Amino acid sequence: MIRPLLFSLLLVIVSCKKETINHYDLAITNAQVIHLETGKIETQHILVSNGKIEAIETEGTSNFKADSTIDASGKYILPGFWDNHIHLRGGDSLIKNNKNFLKLFIANGITSVRDAGGDLTHSVMDWKSQITSEKLVGPTIFTAGPKIDGPNGSWAGSLEVETEEDVVHALDSLESLNVDFVKIYDSRISHDNYLKSIEEAKKRGFTVSGHMPFTVTLDETIDAGMDGIEHLYYIMKGCASNEIEITEKLQNGDIGFWGAMPALMEDYSDSTAQATFNKLKENDVFVVPTLHIGNTLSYLDEVDHTNDEYLQYMGDGIIQTYQGRIRSSLNSSEEARKNRKELDTFFGELVKDLDSAGVQLLAGSDSGAFNSYAYPGISLHKELQAMVAKGISPLDALRTSTVNGSIFLDQTEDYGSISKGKVSDLVILDANPLENIENTQKIYTVIKGSQVFSKRDLQELLKDSIID
Repeated sequence: MIRPLLFSLLLVIVSCKKETINHYDLAITNAQVIHLETGKIETQHILVSNGKIEAIETEGTSNFKADSTIDASGKYILPGFWDNHIHLRGGDSLIKNNKNFLKLFIANGITSVRDAGGDLTHSVMDWKSQITSEKLVGPTIFTAGPKIDGPNGSWAGSLEVETEEDVVHALDSLESLNVDFVKIYDSRISHDNYLKSIEEAKKRGFTVSGHMPFTVTLDETIDAGMDGIEHLYYIMKGCASNEIEITEKLQNGDIGFWGAMPALMEDYSDSTAQATFNKLKENDVFVVPTLHIGNTLSYLDEVDHTNDEYLQYMGDGIIQTYQGRIRSSLNSSEEARKNRKELDTFFGELVKDLDSAGVQLLAGSDSGAFNSYAYPGISLHKELQAMVAKGISPLDALRTSTVNGSIFLDQTEDYGSISKGKVSDLVILDANPLENIENTQKIYTVIKGSQVFSKRDLQELLKDSIID
């Protein structure tokens, strides 16, 4: 028999155990948490310490204290957005402008970016380090460093390969730079060196993405080990029943890249496309549609961008780099302009077919110097809107940013969902993006690790980004 005094003592001990209070750096309370893996929304408290999610509690629990609290009642929270195709480039004279882009990403809720090749590797690596240590405001940068291309490649800073030995040396260089993935371009690289670059990069454990020379078939590219196809031109080629014929004409110099487009579009085959989609899925190949920039460039001859709000953040140096594509568009023949717009429409249909077939997509803006009016930050939201406009659900569109970005770069241990142990890169929205994808722009707060940016802070970032 338990004596009354002992019984009372036991009750006190049990009561104390139940009232254990855990302490955190930050508590985000009463948030409508969007779990992108399932699409389920739950009201939860997210508890953060040292830049990571330490716990997630259900609504009603309160056995915690925090140094600071964000009451997210009526708000929606999801992982910070990823822009899976940007460019930090333009030479030394544009270093300052590119660094300015970093604030624009955060102001738009973008907490991670995939830099798909450029000529500012030294600066990018410095920014990457400073952002990681929270000495610089910006998104986590996953970079390819310089692209691999053939002799006299189109982009400054590219590693030019003409022999198999060059391929080995290029990858030695990328390894020494400690890049996060390898990007291969298609302007001058030969059929054999392109495939060799993919194979050699995969042997070294790299994730590989890129364009595809039209002298190579999509099947060859996939079989070599390509992980990600940038843009839809190359997917279209693999969906055409005349791909082999067109490839041979390109190899013989009988036709050029743009000349091949109408023929490939005309011979698009549903059966060939389904076989291609299945192969992409079976080999876990991701596709980056870049719809928004495609549409923007297709209509440069019709749309006046002189009053675009984001021009004030670009600066004269960046704006000057836009002129090449603008001149090319304005000087194109009527037939070329018509073909480009038909291609843009076709790509909208193709991206919906890819999504319906279960091919993994990555949302990327292709923003940066030389890519006219594709603005860092805001263009990722435009890309998500473009996907939804083509028939992709808001949930699937959102997955192409954060969830798929982390899977592609093998970063799921730290990113891609709101769960215990993940890096606390989060965005809080005033409205539900599953109901209207434009709500991704209604940002209330951005959390980047242990940094918290309120709506006022985000407005200040934009204000500070204006280039006089």
